Amino acid sequence: MHIVIIGAGLTGVSTAWYLRKAGHQVTVVERREAAALETSFANGGQISLSHPEPWANPQAPLTVMRWLGRRDAPLLFRLPAEPARWRWGMEFLRECTPYRAYRNTLAIGRLAAYSGRLLRDLRSETQIEYQQLQRGVLHLYFNKGDLQHGQRQSRILQELGINASVLTPDECVDYDAALGSVQPRLAGGMLGRDDESGDAHLFTVKLAEVAQQAGVNFQYGCDIERLMLEDRRVTSLHLVDSFGRRGAVTGDAYVIAAGSFSKSLARRAGERLPIYPVKGYSATVTVRDEKRAPSVSITDESRRMVCARIGDRLRIAGTAELNGFNLELDPTRCEALLDWMEDLFPGAADLSHPTYWAGLRPATPNNVPIIGRSRLGNLFYNTGHGTLGWTLACGSAQALTDIIDKQPPDVKFPFWKGRS
Repeated sequence: MHIVIIGAGLTGVSTAWYLRKAGHQVTVVERREAAALETSFANGGQISLSHPEPWANPQAPLTVMRWLGRRDAPLLFRLPAEPARWRWGMEFLRECTPYRAYRNTLAIGRLAAYSGRLLRDLRSETQIEYQQLQRGVLHLYFNKGDLQHGQRQSRILQELGINASVLTPDECVDYDAALGSVQPRLAGGMLGRDDESGDAHLFTVKLAEVAQQAGVNFQYGCDIERLMLEDRRVTSLHLVDSFGRRGAVTGDAYVIAAGSFSKSLARRAGERLPIYPVKGYSATVTVRDEKRAPSVSITDESRRMVCARIGDRLRIAGTAELNGFNLELDPTRCEALLDWMEDLFPGAADLSHPTYWAGLRPATPNNVPIIGRSRLGNLFYNTGHGTLGWTLACGSAQALTDIIDKQPPDVKFPFWKGRS
């Protein structure tokens, strides 16, 4: 079949790769001038199999209440809010029950474990390099309650086949000596040994190059003007490029993998996707002192911050801001990233010339991505991955390839079935 994919971020390019491997003719349509220039551009850099727990969990409502009124809060709900934001927020709260949170954790965890195995196979097959670091992700806990929660999570991870172990403060420092300055404050940690880190933008660009060499056609700088529909099927996409020139692309099947913009595209097909753009921030800085800089990817579970080592740079990322499609950089939230870095790793990085960035994560209320068939016979989705786009990319792409080929995917997951 000829399959047309909308979107050339991590998800879209991964989908193109697996569909091409399965023998399909593939065209990728991307509105930007190259691959991975939006949400995949400067994200946290983690492949975090050890973090399948959704934001929507029993602790979330009280935690959010504590953060109200703080401009530097890890989760910020901007006011006034449009109806879509209120609706997403109410659906988020509905997912915070213990049963739903556990169910969603298992779904995400299964897909993450599956995706991790496929990523290792992909890397072996393609030999692509993206400044990857395979030392795991070390989750830090600064109070007893968070540590106990981490201990419970580690048992769930072990059940899912994800290698994770709880560490004492001394063991955390033994694993990365850069944590010595915060050792007295640590309650403990959890090491996700199957986790990785690297440059997600570089990974996507390299994979797009390999996919193109394998025969995938990329059409950059093309926006979707119309989805042409007939008899409950998509018949073509009408495109307009940056010069205003119009054209069309026709396929046997179509995949929407357009991140936060997937919702508006699906609406044209008569379907509502429960996706909201959640803005995340990052700061990229240069390592100044090797001994003080972390050599393992860090997740601060108390403040919802992450830090990944990418060559001679450090990528500090975090925060979730619900503010529509607004991409303006809030100085307070930018500064919070550097304050966190200097607090945990004083003197490790040159903080005088940070590169700030913000991107829109396509988040569902329960953090479970939307993978599967739409209400139309030849339209499919691979979107809504939230903060776990890279973590789940390979597994999502292979699973969707199986669905398109009418084969049962090799992972237990609640795949999307078209809804009006």
